[in-house]
Amino acid sequence: MTIAVRKPRVLVFVVAFEAESTLKQVLARIPSCVFEEWDAEVLVIDDSSHDRTFEIGLRSSWDSAYPITILHNRVNQGYGGNQKLGYQYAIRNGFDFVVLLHGDGQYAPESIPSMLAPLINGTADAVFGSRMMTRFGALRGGMPLYKFVGNRILSRIQNFLLGTRLSEFHSGFRAYRVDALGRLPFQYNSNVFHFDTEIIIQLVVSGCRIAEVPIPTYYGDEICRVNGIRYAKDVLSATIASRLHRVNLFYDRRFDVDREGNERYAVKLGYPSSHTAALNAVPQGSRVLDIGCGPGNFAAALRAKAAYVTGADQFPPARAEFFDEFVLWREGNPLKASLHEYDVVLLLDIIEHLNNPEAFLDQLRRSARSIDGSPQVIVTTGNVVFFVVRLQSLLGNFNYGKRGILDLTHTRLYTFGTVRRLFEQCGFVVAEIKGIPAPFPEALGLGTLSRLLLWMNSVLIHISRGLFAYQIFLRAIPTATVDALLDDTINSSATKMAAVKDQLLAG
Repeated sequence: MTIAVRKPRVLVFVVAFEAESTLKQVLARIPSCVFEEWDAEVLVIDDSSHDRTFEIGLRSSWDSAYPITILHNRVNQGYGGNQKLGYQYAIRNGFDFVVLLHGDGQYAPESIPSMLAPLINGTADAVFGSRMMTRFGALRGGMPLYKFVGNRILSRIQNFLLGTRLSEFHSGFRAYRVDALGRLPFQYNSNVFHFDTEIIIQLVVSGCRIAEVPIPTYYGDEICRVNGIRYAKDVLSATIASRLHRVNLFYDRRFDVDREGNERYAVKLGYPSSHTAALNAVPQGSRVLDIGCGPGNFAAALRAKAAYVTGADQFPPARAEFFDEFVLWREGNPLKASLHEYDVVLLLDIIEHLNNPEAFLDQLRRSARSIDGSPQVIVTTGNVVFFVVRLQSLLGNFNYGKRGILDLTHTRLYTFGTVRRLFEQCGFVVAEIKGIPAPFPEALGLGTLSRLLLWMNSVLIHISRGLFAYQIFLRAIPTATVDALLDDTINSSATKMAAVKDQLLAG
């Protein structure tokens, strides 16, 4: 019995605007092997042209032996807006791969098979045709010198900012895995020419695999509709915005493509940080309850100190092997752990996520039933008056982001004074409170520059912790509740009564 193997579905998507003189030839040059080897179709979207682009496309579809769909935008959507429609068409109709081709003939349709190859063999999620992989090939193909130089300069700057090594960012000949496109928020991208840059950034941030293949360069008599100065400005603006988003200084929805859940909260060890301060405060061999424990990476460091670690979180930990116990917990539900059984309770970057921290701390204090000043509670949280946040506010920005002081999931924001008052008013004695520098190694890597910035930040914290501390470290001790004191009084009275009776009987 022969089992039929489904051919990959390929959409050749042609963006067209005022392309009456070139569109027919572009469609005719698509290699027949594309339709023979794969289940391929062509989609042309005419972006509200004023010439005969739609009519010529329609006639080509009637004469073609292969399926061609011709669509016409009633209102001009722009180069980026037209791409959005084509990619949504590919997603909606269940295609596996989509190739972007320009209707003006600037890119060679004959290269489509080589563009698709890395996608078909599963080694890439996106493939870019590069005119720069062949030394000076772009110039020999007629690319104007000023465009060649500008392309190289912009690509080099973008590689530096994004940590990539692409030979070219500015080719419009692209091929994508459709399920990868489905994970990108490309609908928020620009409708103009730097859409191409924004989608590259989204691919990079989301961890998609990008491949490049060399393509020939052809410059004919097509009309250039790109304002070079504005394009360069838009490209650099988008690239810088993505970098600021990644280091949590600004939030930009276009580049919000990180993983969800608690795995996005990384452990910060090996340099002065909130996690380092918390780890140093945990005595060797302690029994530790880590509330809001995340994926479990910090638990590994605790286990290295011979600690017995119980985790509590609303998500199961990715690294469950580092916990001796784990309990599912969500704010508003009882915490199924008795705090008086522990030496240390950790609240690392959790208090700012709570809707009602006062009720939560009351619950902790009741559960601790502390008489002897245990357990110690170690808390870290962001300092909302950190000078960067103040500067942004002065400039009219108060941007929430995926991580950092203004995390999108934060419901309360604290200063040194407000977090101290929160704990004191909930019946805790604040034994220690200090400032933590910004986690420069998270953005720059752990190198000489980040260590220098950490040292400078630490010096500035000694001058003004309220202004220069990125985070707040607090160590608090729960005082006894009235119930705990009453129980202790009843128990000690019974013991004392027994002793007095024994004395009286003996006398």
